[in-house]
Amino acid sequence: MKRLSGWDAMMLYSEAPNVPMHTLKVAVFDTAHVDGEFSFEMFRETVRKRMPLLEPLRYQLVDIPFKFHHPMWMENVAVDLDYHVRRARVRSPGGRRELNELIGELAGARLNRARPLWEFYFVEGMADGRFAVICKVHHALADGVASANLLAKAMDTRITGYEGPVHTDSPPSTGQLLRAAGRDHLGHLARLPRLVKHTVGGISRVRRRSAQRGRNPGLARAFRPPETFINHVLSPTRTFATATLALTDVKETKNELGVTINDLVLATAAGALRELRLRYDANSDEPIITSVAAATDISPDRITGNRLSGIFVSLPVHVSDPMDWVRLTKFSTGVAKENYQLLGPELPGRWAAYLPPPLAPFAFRRVAASNTQNKLFNIPISNVPGPRERGSIGGAPMSEIYSVGPVMAGAGINITVWSYVDQLNISVLADDVTVADPHEVTDAMIRAFIEIRTAAGLSAELTEVESAMAQA
Repeated sequence: MKRLSGWDAMMLYSEAPNVPMHTLKVAVFDTAHVDGEFSFEMFRETVRKRMPLLEPLRYQLVDIPFKFHHPMWMENVAVDLDYHVRRARVRSPGGRRELNELIGELAGARLNRARPLWEFYFVEGMADGRFAVICKVHHALADGVASANLLAKAMDTRITGYEGPVHTDSPPSTGQLLRAAGRDHLGHLARLPRLVKHTVGGISRVRRRSAQRGRNPGLARAFRPPETFINHVLSPTRTFATATLALTDVKETKNELGVTINDLVLATAAGALRELRLRYDANSDEPIITSVAAATDISPDRITGNRLSGIFVSLPVHVSDPMDWVRLTKFSTGVAKENYQLLGPELPGRWAAYLPPPLAPFAFRRVAASNTQNKLFNIPISNVPGPRERGSIGGAPMSEIYSVGPVMAGAGINITVWSYVDQLNISVLADDVTVADPHEVTDAMIRAFIEIRTAAGLSAELTEVESAMAQA
């Protein structure tokens, strides 16, 4: 048994009927040049053999009596693969758009908390000898880095499986749960004075540095995100879209501009969101704020838990020059990272441990149902380095991988970017009222990227990624 961390618990508490809190990982496999059978039964058997090595998939949520503390994970439970491993089929002709449509349908349904918090789908009916695997994992179980490591372990061709018996734990008694909760509360109380001291010191450092910088009119003001078409009460229905860029094009562009890939991704998002604001809001006259996840533990061996924080970056959607998108994004990202270090990367996660279990779920549900403007950000955007080596199942190479986090309360779009071998893959999850078609967002991202390349003096002709599905 182990206690959910503060971040893990917050991901659980923030779930609402219209805000499912699972993440999605989508792996596409190409069997066109590989002999052998690639069936649902083969995939299920592969999962069965590797289950003993994928510990988080055997975790079961255990609530504490009287909500006396955050829930715990029972770490070794029997898993019903007939329930967790499922088959699905895309409609004809089985291309990128049809796969995205299926993913959107699956994304809208919450995971059953009476079971381990994951589902795998084997997707049939795809064109050109492809099949896909959709991994649906609750954010309380794993963040982006942990999910990437878990997926890499599941696809590692060097792992042949384990045929021995799987140990299962017995459920704890009420007394055991309450005693463990009491001990953990005492530990939290002992750590509280030092946490308060670190918090006061961090806030003081940030305020002093902010005063030294002065007011920059090109940046959004903290805690004052503007109202946009993105920000409203979410519907429970989800839509999904993807697009692929050649990583060589991305690296060439960021090198020419002297920025990081993360800066370039955010600048590209700024250009895309400007286009969409002009379309849906009829204006884009002030910068918006994005929440960018920042991992506090990037160990390649971590396959569970949330070890993250976040930085709030001003996105320059109020300017039309692509070079200004890059310049202002680089500056605002630098400011946000400096504040993040001054405050203390671990501080938000440490405070999350003190969320009150009886009240937090109710408070988050109220927020999810409220039309009040989010005071922190307009939209979450993540950029995560994915696997650098190509995975496979049964000899079939994994040709693409896409990932997306949940759509957060009050923010109807989530943009997640993952790199994979020679690709930079863009995923967009939205509810069904924010945009008419989520491919509007991915299309706008591609156009913004081309605008930035052209402004930098590079070719507007993008490299075709032959290993990926044709664009939607």
